[in-house]
Amino acid sequence: MTSRKKPKLRDVEDELKSDPDIDATDIGVALKDGVVTLTGFVRSYGQRRAAEEDAKRVAGVIGVANDIEVRLPIIHYRPDPEIARNAVQAIQYELPFSWEKIKVLVEDRWVTLEGAVEWYYQRQRAEESVRRVRGVRGVSNNIQVRPQVPPMDIKREIEAAFRRSAEIDANRITVEANGSEVVLRGSVRSWAERREAEQAAWRAPGVAKVDNRIRVEA
Repeated sequence: MTSRKKPKLRDVEDELKSDPDIDATDIGVALKDGVVTLTGFVRSYGQRRAAEEDAKRVAGVIGVANDIEVRLPIIHYRPDPEIARNAVQAIQYELPFSWEKIKVLVEDRWVTLEGAVEWYYQRQRAEESVRRVRGVRGVSNNIQVRPQVPPMDIKREIEAAFRRSAEIDANRITVEANGSEVVLRGSVRSWAERREAEQAAWRAPGVAKVDNRIRVEA
């Protein structure tokens, strides 16, 4: 069997430098056994997340430890109450029918989201909308997903999604559903395929938790 491709440090650094949405000048990169460690600082929470996604896209990378610090420029510093108001407005705009189920807490420009929703996409969109608020230093998403869907339906929906995907080899992945919690097992050819399988599972109705145990191997 062909061994898994080993990622190169230069490939990760080049991927960061080629992203027009981030300034990679102050980002440090270390690589060991397929795991990338990012250090240094950026000037927004969005850049921190983008750097992590860039590293994950590099062939052969199997894990990313994101230790990048967010250092906001002085011009972006805003009072917590102002950030909280804008965060609530952003969620209200994104989720007009479920925003009242979500609570926003802000301390030292760090936003914590609490509450319970029925669908995972609601949890995800709430976080994405808050990330875009100017002055936010970070987000902790503690929103719970409490759906009402039978486990067999969840399992069938995920397996069907795998079969439809051009990026996933459905024959190499097994799905277990225990209530609203899903466990994925098997092996895939790349980190990107592993991530796509997890995202496909999250998109299924009724999923509240995904335990991704898929291995990355050639």
